[in-house]
Amino acid sequence: MTADSSAAIGAFSGDPDFMASLARGLAVIRAFNDQPQKMTIAELSRRTGIPRAAVRRCLYTLTQLGYVAASERSFVLTAKMLSLGHAYLSSTPLVVAAQPLLDRVTAVLHESSSLSILDADAVLYIARSATQRIMSVGLQVGSRLPAYCTSMGQVLLANLPAEHLESYLSRTPLIAHTAHTVTVRSKLVKLLYTVRQNGFAVVDQQLEVGLRSVAVPVRDSSGMVVAAINASAQSSRIPLLELEERFLPVLQATANEISLML
Repeated sequence: MTADSSAAIGAFSGDPDFMASLARGLAVIRAFNDQPQKMTIAELSRRTGIPRAAVRRCLYTLTQLGYVAASERSFVLTAKMLSLGHAYLSSTPLVVAAQPLLDRVTAVLHESSSLSILDADAVLYIARSATQRIMSVGLQVGSRLPAYCTSMGQVLLANLPAEHLESYLSRTPLIAHTAHTVTVRSKLVKLLYTVRQNGFAVVDQQLEVGLRSVAVPVRDSSGMVVAAINASAQSSRIPLLELEERFLPVLQATANEISLML
């Protein structure tokens, strides 16, 4: 979390029902994402844009409730924080239905598979079955990746209403993660149209060199795309054609099963 949270909170300053203190507490929690285990008040204030005094009060409250532990002048999240995520994972039909099926996909393909949704312009992993680590950054439930250069992200973006996609493209910088990343807006729009027409996305080393993947949409009972599932592999082992010929049918069948269970 690198955005200035205080600005986002300030946008609701005129709303009498908006709890700024709760929003600040959540911003402080999110600031621990992808950071060293311990963080100081100054570091958290810098990352969130929230004044140090307010950060200190948030940390005091979280410490008293057992979600944060103090170590000298630094703070660290405790294992109790996992209960918040577990409440979502154990109560969401999509995750409950998908996990055993993802495990089956991984067993059949011998490659990692994942389920994600679009959250705040990023792909958010909500279920995963891994065989081995093939990315420089380890992926797990709760991990976030850019949507425009990942197979699941492209599936989810391709199925957005036109006005929502336009809004996403207007506020999202297309950063080149590799030489293969699509960074020209017009080319990305054309690519997403093809993904929507084909019903799947194949991404070859757009996020990280040596990584390629294929993804398909998961639909609810009304036909709306609510998530995406993928399988990923190292480019040195799996040719692109195999992603479509061997991986894609397995993913499509699995997505249909998940949809029927929702």
